[in-house]
Amino acid sequence: MERKQGQDRPLVLTGIQPTAGIHLGNYLGAIRSWVALQEDRDCLFFLADMHAITVPMDARSLRDSTLGGVATCIACGIDPDRAAIFVQSQVPGHAELAWILGCHTPMGQLERMTQFKDKSTRPGASLVGAGLLYYPVLMAADILLYDADLVPVGEDQRQHLELTRDLAERFNAAHGPTLAVPDLHISQGCGRVMSLQDPTVKMSKSDGNRLATLFLTDSDDQMRRKLRSAVTDSGQEVLRRGDKPGMTNLLEIFSALACIPVEELEARYAGTSYGVFKNDLADLAIATLAPLREKFFLLRADEGYLLQVLARGREVARRRAAATLARVYERVGFLGPAKSLP
Repeated sequence: MERKQGQDRPLVLTGIQPTAGIHLGNYLGAIRSWVALQEDRDCLFFLADMHAITVPMDARSLRDSTLGGVATCIACGIDPDRAAIFVQSQVPGHAELAWILGCHTPMGQLERMTQFKDKSTRPGASLVGAGLLYYPVLMAADILLYDADLVPVGEDQRQHLELTRDLAERFNAAHGPTLAVPDLHISQGCGRVMSLQDPTVKMSKSDGNRLATLFLTDSDDQMRRKLRSAVTDSGQEVLRRGDKPGMTNLLEIFSALACIPVEELEARYAGTSYGVFKNDLADLAIATLAPLREKFFLLRADEGYLLQVLARGREVARRRAAATLARVYERVGFLGPAKSLP
């Protein structure tokens, strides 16, 4: 598929699940880079609430997290006057296209997806819903619905984006050129912020140890306590090495927050101690994140404004989605929207 006539700037699409707050990994690995994309690209940012319910989710918590996600995006620098922010479930085309794509997806391909294999083999797997198996198809629909040129994702989503490209190519081979095949863009830099208590796993919203995850809404005292108690390694050398996963994680966080190369930080803290480094990291994190936190709370208190932002974003997304759905419906033989029938 070629770019639509009149579309001069590349279209970027990306989303985030609105569950349990936004943490440092979300900010450094995703949201901060989204802000820069607004400068020379058309951007669609969405809250993936449909993906969120692949695990049990309390309705009130999901609603609160969704609005909180919108407030966080704006607080971190996404401008709703330049980028469309919307909620996935408010654009029916996501579910419509997912069903069509699912009918073109072999079961075996979904069963081989790494995340499904991992979660479906854990204790209690008999309670895993079919939505977890279908999750990658919905993600493909999210992307293909908007003819996105660029889809920034983390390394852990590479397999899902490759499936998206595969489904687009399979559909086009079966029905003729219809869906744009997006570029694979794996986020670089500090895209994998690790747990502060177990630096061998990613920082996670669902970690049972609250000291493991630094949330953007944490107080100054909470941030300082979490960073000062972060797991390090034997010795006192402030170095990034394979046998020092704890210090490597903290150095990469410091590097990302300060925009300073890790090598420069290693030289700066040579001959000091973990304690000195952690105190400075806490000061930096507070100075960087506290203004975002304060702006978040101001925005979150104005629910009417947040709903207006989502309403505007929803209309932009629906208009873009309609063109893709019209092509897909025609290709598969659907009659199309009822309003177009005689």
